[in-house]
Amino acid sequence: MLNLSEQPISPKDWSEKQSQAGRLIFSLRYISNVGKVIMALFGIFVVLLFAPWTQNVYMEGYLTTLEPETRPQEIQSVIEGKIDKWYVKEGDIVHRGDTIARITEIKDIYWDPFLLNRTQEQIDAKEKAIVAYKSKIDVLEKQVGVLRGNMGYKIRQAENKMKQARLKMSADSAQILAAEIDFKNFKAQYERGKELYQQNLMSRTDLEIRQNKMQSAQAKLFKVENDYSIAQNEFLNAEIELNSVEADYLEKIFKIQSDVQSVVSELAKSNEELSKLNNTYSNYVIRAGNYYILAPQEGQIVSIHQTGLGENIKAGEALASITPQVSQPAVAFYVSAIDLPLFEKGRDVRILFDGWPSIVFSGWPGASFGTFGGKVQVIDNQISSNGKFRILVRPDTTDQTSEWPSLVYMGSGAKGYALLKDVPLWYEMWRRLNGFPPEFYKTGSPSTDKKERK
Repeated sequence: MLNLSEQPISPKDWSEKQSQAGRLIFSLRYISNVGKVIMALFGIFVVLLFAPWTQNVYMEGYLTTLEPETRPQEIQSVIEGKIDKWYVKEGDIVHRGDTIARITEIKDIYWDPFLLNRTQEQIDAKEKAIVAYKSKIDVLEKQVGVLRGNMGYKIRQAENKMKQARLKMSADSAQILAAEIDFKNFKAQYERGKELYQQNLMSRTDLEIRQNKMQSAQAKLFKVENDYSIAQNEFLNAEIELNSVEADYLEKIFKIQSDVQSVVSELAKSNEELSKLNNTYSNYVIRAGNYYILAPQEGQIVSIHQTGLGENIKAGEALASITPQVSQPAVAFYVSAIDLPLFEKGRDVRILFDGWPSIVFSGWPGASFGTFGGKVQVIDNQISSNGKFRILVRPDTTDQTSEWPSLVYMGSGAKGYALLKDVPLWYEMWRRLNGFPPEFYKTGSPSTDKKERK
C-alpha cells in the first residue's frame, strides 16, 4: 500500500469489504440474473433486426397550393401616383373588385380636371374635319365628271368643225377644177377669136366679149382657189382646236385629280390623328380607372407595404399583400439530386406540419402519430436556386383518417418522409453503413409498366 490517504484503511476493514464485494460479484445467483437480462436484451435485439422497416427519404419544405392564382400575391399599382386614401387595413377580408386604396396623379400632363372632355372635343373636331375632307373629295370627283363630259362635248364640236372644213375643201376643190376648165375653155375661145380678128373674120366687139369671159373665168378661178385656201386653214384650225380642247380639259382634270390626291392624303393623315386621339382618350379612361387599386380576388390583406397618405409610389410597386383562400393545398419539398430518382408521381409521403404535435417513427409509419398522408403531384425538371429539386405533394384523398388540418397557414414549415420499400431492420442498418441507395417500389402494375415501355 502507498499510504497516500490521510485516513488509511486498516487491513481488517479492507479484507472485510473485499470479501463482501467478492461474494456479491461472484455470487452464482447474481451471475445467473445478469446473464438472463443480457440474453433477453440480445434476443430482443435479434428479433428487432428482423422487424420490418420502411425505407424513407427525409425532406423539408413549406405549405403552398397547386393553383398559382391562390398563392400569396402582391397588389401592385399599374401607374405611378400619390396615395390619397386607404380603404382597408391589415387582416381585412376582401372580395374581388373591392377597393384597396385610391391614388392621385403626380404627372403634370394629367392634372387637367377636364382632360377627358378636352380630348373628346379634339376627337369631335377631327371627325368633322374628316367629314369635310370626304365632302371635298366628292365635290372634286363630281367636277372631274363634269369636265370629262364637257371635254367630250367640245371634242365632238371640234370634230364637227373639222368635218365641215374637210367637206368645204372637197367642194372648193371641185369648184377649182370646174373653174380651171372654164378658164381654159374661155382662154382657148379668146385665142381663136384673136386669130379670127387678125384675119378680119371677127369683129372687135366679139373679141372683147370673149376676152371679158376669159377674164371672168380667171377671176372666178382665183376666187375658188382663195376659198380652198381658206377652207384648208379652217381645217387646220379645227384640228388645232381639237387638240387644244383635249389638252386644256385634261390639264384641268389632272389638276383636280391632284387636288383629290392631296385631300385623300390629308384625309389619311386626319384618320391617323383621329386614331391616335381615340387611343389617347382610351388610355386616359383606363388610367382614370387605375386611380382605384382593386383587390384581384377574394382573400385576406396580410401586409400593407406603403404607409401613410401622400406617399409617392412607382408603377408596378406593391402596396399590399393578399393571401387568397386555398382550395387545393400542397407542400413544396426540396430534395437533393441523389434522391430525385426515387420519386415519381403518386409516391406516398407522410407529412409533419410545424406547430402540430406529432410522434414520429420514420421507419414505422403505422406507429407514428400526428402525421398526414400525401401523394407526389409535381416533380420539377429544373434545379432550384438552393441547389435542390422541388416536388409538390398534394393531400392523399384515399386516406380519410388523416385530412390536413385547416389551421395550418400558407407558408408554414413542413417535414416529410417519402415512403419506399419495406425491408428488415438489419438490411437497413447494413445499407446505411455501406452508403447504398434505398430500394423502392414502382406505383404502377407490371402490365402498366410494360405498356409505358412500349
